[in-house]
Amino acid sequence: MAVFCRSAASVLKPVRFVPSAFANIRQCSSGDQYHYILVDKKGEKKNVGFIQLNRPKALNALCEGLMLEVGKALDTFEEDNEVGAVVITGSERAFAAGADIKEMQNRSFQECYGGNFLGHWNKVSTVKKPVIAAVNGYALGGGCELAMMCDIIYAGEKAQFGQPEILLGTIPGSGGTQRLTRTVGKSLAMEMVLTGDRISAQEAKQAGLVSKVFPVEQLVSEAVKCGEKIASNSKIVSAMAKEAVNAAFELTLAEGNRFEKRLFHATFATEDRKEGMTAFVEKRKAAFQDK
Repeated sequence: MAVFCRSAASVLKPVRFVPSAFANIRQCSSGDQYHYILVDKKGEKKNVGFIQLNRPKALNALCEGLMLEVGKALDTFEEDNEVGAVVITGSERAFAAGADIKEMQNRSFQECYGGNFLGHWNKVSTVKKPVIAAVNGYALGGGCELAMMCDIIYAGEKAQFGQPEILLGTIPGSGGTQRLTRTVGKSLAMEMVLTGDRISAQEAKQAGLVSKVFPVEQLVSEAVKCGEKIASNSKIVSAMAKEAVNAAFELTLAEGNRFEKRLFHATFATEDRKEGMTAFVEKRKAAFQDK
Protein backbone atom coordinates (compact mmCIF):
# COMPACT_ATOMS: atom_id res chain seq x y z
CA MET A 1 0.00 0.00 0.00
CA ALA A 2 1.25 3.48 -0.72
CA VAL A 3 0.76 6.60 1.33
CA PHE A 4 1.59 9.87 -0.38
CA CYS A 5 3.11 12.86 1.40
CA ARG A 6 4.54 16.05 0.00
CA SER A 7 8.25 16.42 0.67
CA ALA A 8 10.10 19.65 1.32
CA ALA A 9 10.80 19.73 -2.42
CA SER A 10 7.04 19.79 -3.04
CA VAL A 11 6.95 16.42 -4.77
CA LEU A 12 4.88 13.37 -3.91
CA LYS A 13 6.86 10.49 -2.51
CA PRO A 14 5.32 7.07 -1.86
CA VAL A 15 6.02 5.27 1.40
CA ARG A 16 5.57 1.56 0.91
CA PHE A 17 3.52 -0.44 3.42
CA VAL A 18 4.54 -4.03 4.09
CA PRO A 19 1.44 -6.02 5.21
CA SER A 20 3.49 -8.62 7.09
CA ALA A 21 4.66 -5.95 9.49
CA PHE A 22 1.19 -5.99 11.03
CA ALA A 23 0.79 -9.73 11.48
CA ASN A 24 0.77 -9.42 15.25
CA ILE A 25 -2.62 -8.67 16.78
CA ARG A 26 -2.65 -6.06 19.52
CA GLN A 27 -4.93 -6.43 22.51
CA CYS A 28 -6.55 -3.83 24.71
CA SER A 29 -7.15 -4.24 28.42
CA SER A 30 -10.72 -5.42 27.83
CA GLY A 31 -9.53 -8.38 25.77
CA ASP A 32 -10.81 -7.09 22.44
CA GLN A 33 -8.40 -7.62 19.57
CA TYR A 34 -7.16 -4.89 17.24
CA HIS A 35 -4.83 -5.06 14.26
CA TYR A 36 -4.29 -1.37 13.48
CA ILE A 37 -4.59 0.47 16.80
CA LEU A 38 -3.41 0.20 20.39
CA VAL A 39 -6.09 0.73 23.04
CA ASP A 40 -5.59 1.43 26.73
CA LYS A 41 -6.78 3.55 29.65
CA LYS A 42 -4.49 6.29 30.93
CA GLY A 43 -4.32 8.67 33.86
CA GLU A 44 -3.86 8.22 37.58
CA LYS A 45 -7.43 6.93 37.89
CA LYS A 46 -7.44 5.16 34.51
CA ASN A 47 -10.31 7.41 33.46
CA VAL A 48 -8.95 8.54 30.07
CA GLY A 49 -9.50 6.27 27.10
CA PHE A 50 -6.44 6.05 24.87
CA ILE A 51 -6.32 5.14 21.18
CA GLN A 52 -3.02 5.08 19.31
CA LEU A 53 -3.04 4.60 15.55
CA ASN A 54 -0.51 1.86 14.84
CA ARG A 55 0.48 1.49 11.18
CA PRO A 56 4.00 2.94 11.46
CA LYS A 57 5.30 1.68 8.10
CA ALA A 58 2.37 3.40 6.38
CA LEU A 59 2.62 6.59 8.48
CA ASN A 60 -0.70 5.58 10.06
CA ALA A 61 -2.61 5.75 6.78
CA LEU A 62 -6.32 5.47 7.48
CA CYS A 63 -7.49 2.22 5.93
CA GLU A 64 -11.02 0.91 6.29
CA GLY A 65 -10.01 -1.60 8.95
CA LEU A 66 -8.30 1.04 11.07
CA MET A 67 -11.30 3.35 11.06
CA LEU A 68 -13.66 0.49 11.93
CA GLU A 69 -11.41 -0.37 14.87
CA VAL A 70 -11.36 3.26 16.04
CA GLY A 71 -15.16 3.21 16.00
CA LYS A 72 -15.20 -0.05 17.95
CA ALA A 73 -12.82 1.34 20.58
CA LEU A 74 -14.89 4.51 20.92
CA ASP A 75 -18.03 2.42 21.45
CA THR A 76 -16.22 0.55 24.23
CA PHE A 77 -15.17 3.77 25.92
CA GLU A 78 -18.68 5.24 25.56
CA GLU A 79 -20.02 2.30 27.57
CA ASP A 80 -17.23 2.42 30.18
CA ASN A 81 -18.52 4.41 33.18
CA GLU A 82 -14.97 5.02 34.39
CA VAL A 83 -13.88 6.83 31.24
CA GLY A 84 -14.63 10.55 31.06
CA ALA A 85 -12.58 11.55 28.01
CA VAL A 86 -10.65 9.96 25.15
CA VAL A 87 -7.26 10.78 23.60
CA ILE A 88 -6.46 9.79 20.01
CA THR A 89 -2.85 9.96 18.86
CA GLY A 90 -0.41 8.46 16.37
CA SER A 91 3.37 8.34 16.41
CA GLU A 92 5.94 11.10 16.74
CA ARG A 93 6.44 10.94 12.97
CA ALA A 94 2.81 10.92 11.91
CA PHE A 95 -0.60 11.33 13.48
CA ALA A 96 -1.97 10.08 10.15
CA ALA A 97 -0.50 10.94 6.76
CA GLY A 98 -3.84 10.53 5.00
CA ALA A 99 -6.31 7.97 3.79
CA ASP A 100 -4.96 4.77 2.29
CA ILE A 101 -4.66 5.68 -1.41
CA LYS A 102 -4.03 2.12 -2.55
CA GLU A 103 -7.30 1.04 -0.96
CA MET A 104 -9.36 3.63 -2.84
CA GLN A 105 -7.37 3.89 -6.06
CA ASN A 106 -9.60 1.65 -8.20
CA ARG A 107 -13.00 2.48 -6.73
CA SER A 108 -15.70 3.63 -9.15
CA PHE A 109 -18.23 6.44 -8.67
CA GLN A 110 -21.04 3.88 -8.45
CA GLU A 111 -19.15 1.95 -5.77
CA CYS A 112 -18.41 5.06 -3.71
CA TYR A 113 -21.86 6.62 -4.00
CA GLY A 114 -23.85 3.42 -3.68
CA GLY A 115 -21.83 2.19 -0.73
CA ASN A 116 -21.59 5.58 1.01
CA PHE A 117 -17.79 5.33 1.00
CA LEU A 118 -16.23 6.88 4.15
CA GLY A 119 -19.71 7.34 5.65
CA HIS A 120 -18.81 5.69 8.96
CA TRP A 121 -15.63 7.77 9.42
CA ASN A 122 -17.73 10.48 11.08
CA LYS A 123 -18.10 8.25 14.15
CA VAL A 124 -15.39 10.18 16.00
CA SER A 125 -17.47 13.36 15.91
CA THR A 126 -20.66 11.75 17.21
CA VAL A 127 -19.54 10.21 20.51
CA LYS A 128 -20.83 11.94 23.65
CA LYS A 129 -17.59 11.88 25.59
CA PRO A 130 -14.99 14.57 24.80
CA VAL A 131 -12.23 13.46 22.42
CA ILE A 132 -8.76 15.04 22.33
CA ALA A 133 -6.45 14.67 19.33
CA ALA A 134 -2.73 14.64 20.20
CA VAL A 135 -1.07 15.41 16.86
CA ASN A 136 2.62 14.88 16.21
CA GLY A 137 4.12 14.89 12.74
CA TYR A 138 1.92 14.64 9.67
CA ALA A 139 -1.83 15.24 9.89
CA LEU A 140 -2.63 15.31 6.20
CA GLY A 141 -5.80 14.65 4.23
CA GLY A 142 -7.86 12.14 6.20
CA GLY A 143 -5.46 12.59 9.11
CA CYS A 144 -6.25 16.30 9.31
CA GLU A 145 -9.95 15.48 8.97
CA LEU A 146 -9.72 12.92 11.79
CA ALA A 147 -8.06 15.48 14.06
CA MET A 148 -10.80 18.01 13.26
CA MET A 149 -13.49 15.47 14.17
CA CYS A 150 -12.10 15.56 17.72
CA ASP A 151 -13.24 18.19 20.21
CA ILE A 152 -9.81 19.52 21.17
CA ILE A 153 -6.56 19.41 19.19
CA TYR A 154 -3.18 19.56 20.92
CA ALA A 155 -0.17 19.64 18.57
CA GLY A 156 3.48 18.81 18.91
CA GLU A 157 5.76 21.63 17.82
CA LYS A 158 6.76 19.75 14.64
CA ALA A 159 3.21 18.86 13.56
CA GLN A 160 2.05 19.69 10.05
CA PHE A 161 -1.57 20.00 8.90
CA GLY A 162 -2.83 19.90 5.34
CA GLN A 163 -5.52 18.82 2.87
CA PRO A 164 -3.46 17.72 -0.16
CA GLU A 165 -6.23 15.78 -1.93
CA ILE A 166 -6.12 18.22 -4.87
CA LEU A 167 -2.67 16.84 -5.73
CA LEU A 168 -4.26 13.41 -6.20
CA GLY A 169 -7.05 14.68 -8.41
CA THR A 170 -9.77 14.67 -5.78
CA ILE A 171 -11.07 16.72 -2.84
CA PRO A 172 -11.47 16.07 0.90
CA GLY A 173 -14.26 13.60 1.62
CA SER A 174 -14.56 13.44 5.40
CA GLY A 175 -15.34 17.01 6.35
CA GLY A 176 -12.10 18.69 5.30
CA THR A 177 -13.71 21.48 3.30
CA GLN A 178 -16.40 22.01 5.94
CA ARG A 179 -14.67 21.77 9.33
CA LEU A 180 -11.50 23.49 8.14
CA THR A 181 -13.44 26.45 6.73
CA ARG A 182 -15.50 26.83 9.91
CA THR A 183 -12.32 26.77 11.98
CA VAL A 184 -9.72 28.82 10.10
CA GLY A 185 -11.92 30.88 7.77
CA LYS A 186 -12.54 30.86 4.03
CA SER A 187 -9.26 32.32 2.75
CA LEU A 188 -6.84 29.99 4.54
CA ALA A 189 -9.08 26.95 4.04
CA MET A 190 -9.40 27.71 0.33
CA GLU A 191 -5.65 28.16 0.01
CA MET A 192 -4.93 24.86 1.76
CA VAL A 193 -7.54 22.91 -0.22
CA LEU A 194 -6.67 24.39 -3.62
CA THR A 195 -2.87 24.25 -3.31
CA GLY A 196 -2.38 21.24 -1.05
CA ASP A 197 0.07 23.30 1.03
CA ARG A 198 0.62 22.45 4.68
CA ILE A 199 0.67 24.68 7.72
CA SER A 200 2.87 24.28 10.78
CA ALA A 201 1.72 23.69 14.33
CA GLN A 202 2.40 27.34 15.13
CA GLU A 203 0.39 28.52 12.12
CA ALA A 204 -2.40 26.12 13.06
CA LYS A 205 -2.53 27.58 16.57
CA GLN A 206 -2.57 31.13 15.23
CA ALA A 207 -5.44 30.18 12.90
CA GLY A 208 -7.42 28.56 15.72
CA LEU A 209 -7.10 24.99 14.42
CA VAL A 210 -5.28 23.80 17.56
CA SER A 211 -5.56 25.09 21.10
CA LYS A 212 -2.04 24.39 22.40
CA VAL A 213 1.41 23.45 21.08
CA PHE A 214 3.86 21.40 23.12
CA PRO A 215 7.34 19.90 22.71
CA VAL A 216 7.03 16.57 20.89
CA GLU A 217 7.94 14.44 23.89
CA GLN A 218 5.40 16.19 26.17
CA LEU A 219 2.42 16.17 23.82
CA VAL A 220 0.73 12.89 24.74
CA SER A 221 1.15 13.35 28.50
CA GLU A 222 -0.31 16.86 28.25
CA ALA A 223 -3.28 15.54 26.27
CA VAL A 224 -3.86 12.87 28.92
CA LYS A 225 -3.68 15.56 31.64
CA CYS A 226 -6.36 17.50 29.81
CA GLY A 227 -8.43 14.32 29.59
CA GLU A 228 -8.02 13.74 33.33
CA LYS A 229 -9.16 17.27 34.08
CA ILE A 230 -12.27 16.77 31.93
CA ALA A 231 -12.94 13.33 33.41
CA SER A 232 -12.91 14.79 36.94
CA ASN A 233 -16.07 16.73 36.11
CA SER A 234 -19.59 15.36 35.76
CA LYS A 235 -19.70 13.12 32.68
CA ILE A 236 -23.35 13.83 32.00
CA VAL A 237 -22.86 17.59 32.24
CA SER A 238 -19.71 17.39 30.11
CA ALA A 239 -21.78 15.69 27.42
CA MET A 240 -24.31 18.53 27.61
CA ALA A 241 -21.55 21.14 27.36
CA LYS A 242 -20.04 19.38 24.33
CA GLU A 243 -23.44 19.23 22.65
CA ALA A 244 -24.01 22.93 23.26
CA VAL A 245 -20.65 23.99 21.81
CA ASN A 246 -21.10 21.78 18.74
CA ALA A 247 -24.54 23.29 18.16
CA ALA A 248 -22.87 26.66 17.58
CA PHE A 249 -21.69 25.35 14.19
CA GLU A 250 -25.20 24.34 13.15
CA LEU A 251 -27.56 26.99 14.54
CA THR A 252 -28.09 30.73 14.29
CA LEU A 253 -27.06 32.75 17.34
CA ALA A 254 -30.67 33.11 18.51
CA GLU A 255 -31.38 29.40 18.03
CA GLY A 256 -28.09 28.48 19.70
CA ASN A 257 -28.82 30.63 22.72
CA ARG A 258 -32.24 29.00 23.11
CA PHE A 259 -30.67 25.54 22.81
CA GLU A 260 -28.00 26.42 25.35
CA LYS A 261 -30.65 27.69 27.77
CA ARG A 262 -32.60 24.43 27.51
CA LEU A 263 -29.48 22.41 28.29
CA PHE A 264 -28.59 24.77 31.13
CA HIS A 265 -32.05 24.26 32.61
CA ALA A 266 -31.64 20.50 32.13
CA THR A 267 -28.57 20.46 34.37
CA PHE A 268 -30.90 21.37 37.26
CA ALA A 269 -32.42 17.91 36.93
CA THR A 270 -29.06 16.30 37.80
CA GLU A 271 -27.62 15.43 41.18
CA ASP A 272 -24.23 16.64 39.95
CA ARG A 273 -25.47 20.21 39.46
CA LYS A 274 -26.76 20.20 43.03
CA GLU A 275 -23.50 18.73 44.33
CA GLY A 276 -21.36 21.18 42.36
CA MET A 277 -23.13 24.27 43.64
CA THR A 278 -23.35 22.92 47.20
CA ALA A 279 -19.62 22.15 47.20
CA PHE A 280 -18.88 25.67 45.96
CA VAL A 281 -20.95 27.23 48.74
CA GLU A 282 -19.35 24.93 51.33
CA LYS A 283 -15.86 25.68 49.93
CA ARG A 284 -14.97 22.06 49.22
CA LYS A 285 -14.20 19.98 46.16
CA ALA A 286 -17.26 18.55 44.43
CA ALA A 287 -17.73 14.77 44.42
CA PHE A 288 -19.61 14.17 41.20
CA GLN A 289 -21.49 10.89 40.77
CA ASP A 290 -22.43 11.29 37.08
CA LYS A 291 -26.13 11.43 37.95
